[in-house]
Amino acid sequence: MTDDSLLEIHEAALGGMPKRPRMFARLAQDAADEDFPNADLSDETFLKRLATEGDPLRALWTRYVTAWDFAEDASWSQHPPRTPGRRADAYARLCFDYGVRDALDDIVPLPLSSPQSIVKITNDEGFVPWYTRENASARSFYWSAYERYLRETKNWSEDAIATLDEASHSVVERLADPTRPDEYGARGLVVGYVQSGKTANFTGVTAKAMDAGYRLVIVLGGTLNLLRNQTQRRLDMELVGQENIRRGVAPTDLDALIGIDYQDDEDWPQKFVSHGNRPSYLNSFNIERLTKRDGDYKSLEQGIRTLEPEKRDRRLPLYAPENLHHADARLMVVKKNKSVLTKLVKDLKQIGNAILSEIPVLIIDDESDQASVNTTNPTKRKSGEVTRTAINGLISQLLTLLPRAQYVGYTATPFANVFTDPGDEEDIFPRDFLISLPRPKGYMGVQEFHDLDSPVPVDERTVANSQEKAHVRGIYDKDTDGRLQEAMDAFILSGALKLYREDHDVPAGPFRHHTMLVHESVRMDDHSMLALRINSMWHQAGYTSATGHLRLADLLESDFRKVSEAQGATPDGTPLPFPDTYDDLKPYVFAARQRINEGGDPVVVVNGDTDRFFAQMPLDFDRTPHVWKILVGGTKLSRGFTVEGLTVTYYRRTTQQADTLMQMGRWFGFRPNYQDLVRLYIGREEAFGRSGKKVDLYEAFEAICQDEEDFRAELDRYSVLVDGKPQVTPEQVRPLVSQHLPWVRPSARNKMYNAELLEIRSPGQPIEPRFYPREGAAIGRNTERWRSVLDALSGPTTACQLLPSPTNPLARTFLASTALVPHAELLGVLSGLDWEDEGTFMAPHLAYLSQLDGKLAKVDDWLVITPHLTSGYHVEAQLHGQPLPLHRRTRDDKKPFNRIASADHRMYAQQLTDAATQGTPLDSSLSVGPHRGVALLYPVIEAPTHDALKQIAASGTVNPSQTIMAFTLTPPRSAIDSKRKLLRYRTMDSRQG
Repeated sequence: MTDDSLLEIHEAALGGMPKRPRMFARLAQDAADEDFPNADLSDETFLKRLATEGDPLRALWTRYVTAWDFAEDASWSQHPPRTPGRRADAYARLCFDYGVRDALDDIVPLPLSSPQSIVKITNDEGFVPWYTRENASARSFYWSAYERYLRETKNWSEDAIATLDEASHSVVERLADPTRPDEYGARGLVVGYVQSGKTANFTGVTAKAMDAGYRLVIVLGGTLNLLRNQTQRRLDMELVGQENIRRGVAPTDLDALIGIDYQDDEDWPQKFVSHGNRPSYLNSFNIERLTKRDGDYKSLEQGIRTLEPEKRDRRLPLYAPENLHHADARLMVVKKNKSVLTKLVKDLKQIGNAILSEIPVLIIDDESDQASVNTTNPTKRKSGEVTRTAINGLISQLLTLLPRAQYVGYTATPFANVFTDPGDEEDIFPRDFLISLPRPKGYMGVQEFHDLDSPVPVDERTVANSQEKAHVRGIYDKDTDGRLQEAMDAFILSGALKLYREDHDVPAGPFRHHTMLVHESVRMDDHSMLALRINSMWHQAGYTSATGHLRLADLLESDFRKVSEAQGATPDGTPLPFPDTYDDLKPYVFAARQRINEGGDPVVVVNGDTDRFFAQMPLDFDRTPHVWKILVGGTKLSRGFTVEGLTVTYYRRTTQQADTLMQMGRWFGFRPNYQDLVRLYIGREEAFGRSGKKVDLYEAFEAICQDEEDFRAELDRYSVLVDGKPQVTPEQVRPLVSQHLPWVRPSARNKMYNAELLEIRSPGQPIEPRFYPREGAAIGRNTERWRSVLDALSGPTTACQLLPSPTNPLARTFLASTALVPHAELLGVLSGLDWEDEGTFMAPHLAYLSQLDGKLAKVDDWLVITPHLTSGYHVEAQLHGQPLPLHRRTRDDKKPFNRIASADHRMYAQQLTDAATQGTPLDSSLSVGPHRGVALLYPVIEAPTHDALKQIAASGTVNPSQTIMAFTLTPPRSAIDSKRKLLRYRTMDSRQG
């Protein structure tokens, strides 16, 4: 018996268990009896083969055991994926003894960390289960080819392939059955991480969907040619394949190949998937490309019939299995551009509804939170009408024209999608499913750049126990030229270390691309000037001089050696090569400098106007053998486009939108065998806004990453099935979106029209509502509700001393009435108040304050301060038996009060809470501990005249229905949980008003 015969037996036996493991010996014996009756099926032979490195039988079992480990919905096991219990269940069903089990455990070790599962929230209304493992394996031509490509060409591990298999399966199973007689178009959203392999996921989804019967796939590939072209190439290389690209032209017919895509591509044809022949000759179907590598969708004019699918039996609809599985598929990758999508819609309309209604269509929207979302203000729409922005309107037309179209959005920043109105039936709200992908193995994300929840004290952190110390270099005002020169030195040094590792047999080498990203501004003029500045600095850096080498040698020892010793290892723990001395690295420094200088300049500007100031090489990671450059740019480099080989980032651009900021985090991604060389130079004191306020961009990234993790946790919380059914649908969940920093909101304002603010958490910050009622009865009721607090106030005997500050150098003192009020009592007062607009206090602020009884944090009581005035028009009068100062405030007919608390009083409250946090009370007269808040209380008379004040003073009393009890609350800084979320939002639904 040959080795191949035993492999065939095992392949046949394992092929007989597509959904669950079964008794292996019986299936293997059946396969042997049919073709190899003399086969040796003993455990000894099996174990010997498993112990042989490189044996295809070993690789076969690795694939299957990994697939069983990772299966999300395994009805044959009660244990979660990637656990010892799941593995034991598989062995038990296979009926393996402990010798075989131990051998398989050796070659397929279980992950040491707890598994991250795919989080799914689904809607079963209108959904009919159809996509099982059995029918998926029955038709899997393109998925099998893609899986083989990932394994053999891209060297993916078996667990990475199994994770992708499970994740893509979980998307396809939520689409409608393409052979379903009635029309149904599912809407879904897939949430990944920035640069974490979302393209791989939707390539797998496309492969499986086409195998299942979807015959038109439209990929909306971002808003820029750069991203569209990159996406087209990935799909062509990894899915479509050589034979479909050549369309039957022989690879040796050089004349016929002229004009065929990719003839000038560095990777053609070796790294493009090959099916062995045209798929239609292999009992499958061809893929017809309607867009090309450099050609977006164009009007087909006379060739409109290329969009029409062929039918074997014209008496039956296309979706009938007799037609569907013999028809070719069509694929297009189009920009989200008004002109391009208008052409596509126009061509589809020419085909006619009768044909379009039969085509199973899959629309994949890459970066679905950009351009696709309707950003028109719903309050400005006419009654009964929906006004749409251009791209959103065209996508809506596509979904209407193609009633069997399934829409799947992909994004790493889902806030804008979540805020889409679920009541708009023609929009892209993910009504049918919302899937959160697990964090992939080998990915460098927030956890590799931030010390989230680290137990190590800050002053004890080193490059060995701190990700910030290892990878992040802050840029401060005091830094000369913002540490840009050091960042450039790190770029050339890390490039030299990559070349050194190539020469020392690092498995992931060679390092084809090596890049540095510089991002300071979104303005194109700024990019050009910055590029000129970097060019000048580069040529003056002295990389061939003794001074330059001394500088690089110092950086190697003070930075790179320390980090690499602590974190420079392959996934299996093998130390990555590192030179003993700088002299050993010097030849590679020369080589790196030469490679970076190729083409004339080390800098490439990547924006929409790159030829305005100077000529340069085009940025093309696909056609260029190696790109070793410093990239300067803005939007083009911050949306979906993968910056290959990115090692050093110099980042100083501010923005108020969390999703925009997160998309700029190009330093997130996969860095195989050079993760220890990655450096992030980031602004820690960047001017922001007209006020010149300084913000910490590193802190901002950490905050928005926490926002995203909290969002994923919300999804996870609602995703658990009860009796095999979803607890809630995507519409019912409306996952809560958090905001950790007050100046970085989840998305742009025009993407948040449907966002309902649920809660504002304000530890150490003033809460000052201003929408007080105008009607006398409501004002009187509010005043009455404050009676218990008013009764507790002391006389105006407390001296409140405001300490000097940079903005107010003189100390000041004011007198006040004070009282200590238990938290529960104050909450009872606040809960019963009337408001002109309840949404400005009751939901966002009271929702927070009500949790300070220990649910979120603990506040024992509040120091109530009623300041007394010393100048200006002021009087004191009896209110419910208490002599109180009356404060004047004004407001327009349709506007709230402009302010309530005076600046001095707010500063005093702030000083009290700050001092409590530091454990140093300001004075002995007022003591504020870490669990006590400060409330400023003002009896307000609304803009009375001087004569009216005289009358009140003369009478000595004031009418409660004319006295607005206004207040400003400053909770203690401890009034927050460990996650420090400041704001929470959810989606509003137009169907609920």
